[in-house]
Amino acid sequence: MGGGSDSPAGQDFKEFQSETESKYGVKFAKSMDDLPPPAAPRLALISGRTADNPQLLTECIARGSKCVYLEKPGAPTVTELEQMRKEAEAAGVEVLMGYNKNVCKYVAKTREFAEGVDGSHVTFVSNNAYENTPESLGECFERNAEGMLKNMAIHELALLVSFYDVSVDNIESVTADKEFSSLQTLPGPSGKMFTDFDKIKFTIKTKTGKEVSVAADRCGGTDSFATVTDPSGKEVFRYYMPDEEDKVHVKELQAKYPTAMPYFFTQDPDYITVKERVAKHTVQGTPAEGIATIGIAVETLKVAEFLTPMLQEQLK
Repeated sequence: MGGGSDSPAGQDFKEFQSETESKYGVKFAKSMDDLPPPAAPRLALISGRTADNPQLLTECIARGSKCVYLEKPGAPTVTELEQMRKEAEAAGVEVLMGYNKNVCKYVAKTREFAEGVDGSHVTFVSNNAYENTPESLGECFERNAEGMLKNMAIHELALLVSFYDVSVDNIESVTADKEFSSLQTLPGPSGKMFTDFDKIKFTIKTKTGKEVSVAADRCGGTDSFATVTDPSGKEVFRYYMPDEEDKVHVKELQAKYPTAMPYFFTQDPDYITVKERVAKHTVQGTPAEGIATIGIAVETLKVAEFLTPMLQEQLK
């Protein structure tokens, strides 16, 4: 939270800190240097600016972390993420990724349904709820300057790498849906210009015969979903995130945190699942079922870097 200690935001944080410390025994520190030596297997969660992640990982390793939960995309570039992987491996530290959609209900149900339809085609659709204005999108482009495919749509690319044999070496073709897609150059709050997709849809065919599509829309709303079509192109299945069961939980969170971005609430149950599995794995050594490794993240980032200029060129 921003603001000084006497501002409303600062006061809110002080109240949160006091309640959390008394209720859960959580300790707050201003820097990694303030952490005590680990008395139990230490799990570090890195959720900051992407550009800061390499240094944060180094600090977590130096201060005794056994496992690191790293938020997407992990690093700004493939080169940096590969170096992070090498550093962690040399220290014997495991790095697992916060790709929540790898454990999503709608992903599992869609994949299961598609397996029962010969010749089926799956499309993963990711939506955010930014306002469709130059001001809102310009701020979004600057704050997420690594670009949509390394930011918003990175979750879907991780699904493709994890479950559909997608890798740079195995991609046969990539085709943008020009009617759906939009590439814009807009000024950010700093006045600098940023070029990015505000929405993109594309289909990947692999050399091993698989085909899958991804669509992402910065201004598409709050709900993400996946569809299955039969060989004729007819949609035969669609499943939303959140589904009717999870919408009850979403409404509760919206009432409690009315100023937060709506898509945070739809992803909340799946992020809880990811974090619980990683924490249990760190303490007990049980498999972190469905959780992407930093190796998956490296390949995912390679795919994002490979696709971005190709799709931009197709949309010119």
